[in-house]
Amino acid sequence: MCGGFTCSKNALIALNVLYVVVASILISVAVYGQASSVVGNLPIVGGILACGVFLILISLLGLAGAVKHHQVMLFFYMVILFLLFLVQFSVACACLAVNSDQQETLAQQGWKKVNMDVKEQVQERFQCCGFQSRIVPVNATADYPSCDLVDKICCNNMNNLPNCQCEPCMEKLKETIDYAFKLCGGIGLFFSFTEFLGVWLTVRYRNQKDPRANPSAFL
Repeated sequence: MCGGFTCSKNALIALNVLYVVVASILISVAVYGQASSVVGNLPIVGGILACGVFLILISLLGLAGAVKHHQVMLFFYMVILFLLFLVQFSVACACLAVNSDQQETLAQQGWKKVNMDVKEQVQERFQCCGFQSRIVPVNATADYPSCDLVDKICCNNMNNLPNCQCEPCMEKLKETIDYAFKLCGGIGLFFSFTEFLGVWLTVRYRNQKDPRANPSAFL
């Protein structure tokens, strides 16, 4: 077991370098999740993205504190990292706990908020039309762009079946949205435990004396 001052220092530095890598993975996964679900305002996926950005900033504080053995830096790093662990753990569990109905509700909220250009891109990319149904109430305006182009593509793929129309977009996006949530939740949950390891290692490192330093300088 690594018990010396130098070993603890190097372990904490290596862990913070790992945090930079982890944060990059979290950001990439969250961006992929938002792009795949085509819902740029999903609060849970956005929480994973925020944790990734914040983790990079915290890791820089941890690196500085570890290199200098700065008691104040290490204290704030330890407290903030523990709070980040709680947030990321909660968000990751929320991602894994979201069921299909909740996913559909969140996706529908996002669909209503994006503009027609984004909806048109979604329809062309996934070859779908509308969110759940193409039936438009009387005296109401459709909340999706014209489907003439995508219908032609869908019908060509279906060998021009009679009354051919593209499926609603939610049917095409179900698996993608579910995969994005599970991927964000799984990676977030796994790496949140490395943050708890960082808290423990920081507490241990703060209480060790630097053998090269003046003993009176140790707080």
